[in-house]
Amino acid sequence: MIASDAPLSVFDIDGTLVDSRASIHRAACEAAQVLGLPEPEYDRVRQIVGLSLHHALHVLEPSLTDAELADFVAAFQASFRAMYEAGHEEPLYPGVMDTLRRLKRDGWRLSLATGQNRRGVARNLARPEWSDLFLSSHCAEDGPGKPDPAMLRAAMTACGADAASTTMIGDTSHDIAMAVAAGVHSLGVGWGFHTVEEQAAAGALHIAADFPDLEAALDRFASAKLFA
Repeated sequence: MIASDAPLSVFDIDGTLVDSRASIHRAACEAAQVLGLPEPEYDRVRQIVGLSLHHALHVLEPSLTDAELADFVAAFQASFRAMYEAGHEEPLYPGVMDTLRRLKRDGWRLSLATGQNRRGVARNLARPEWSDLFLSSHCAEDGPGKPDPAMLRAAMTACGADAASTTMIGDTSHDIAMAVAAGVHSLGVGWGFHTVEEQAAAGALHIAADFPDLEAALDRFASAKLFA
């Protein structure tokens, strides 16, 4: 049973738990081909990850009309559907499950806050190893996307936590900005889409080099809350 005063750890998915770098870039390139646009370089695509899809693709191609943007979004989604229908599944980063299981075992409350749509969240929650880990999940289809704090506030409400006992873990400046806006502890990771420098500039309090480093940072956070 999870204690009512247990800390809450809210995780981003893409670039934090799941290595989706190749598939997101591929979908953006295939969608661009459908619209007759130049294929975007990875460095441009990585900047938009974490935002809701419609917003992200508008940032990527701001000159598109509303109708063209709708086609771009549809083509991006179609690319992903084709990948999954062909049996593609993005791998978890090494160390993800050890960390998540250890946090769960130690009594942490766990939640998800992602720029994915609800279908993407459901696909990830269908992973057998994730079936009993997370108390709640929140995505861009539920309301305002990152960096708006709405998803984090919803996670705290769903999990019965307050800002002082909550930490957000993500790989982009959008995750960090959301955490800052919600007034929660912000932890970045150094293996995803945005650079250490980009996350630091957004206000990350620590940027983990690997999962053991992330666990140590979470332990420090929990200890500080316990003895505050």
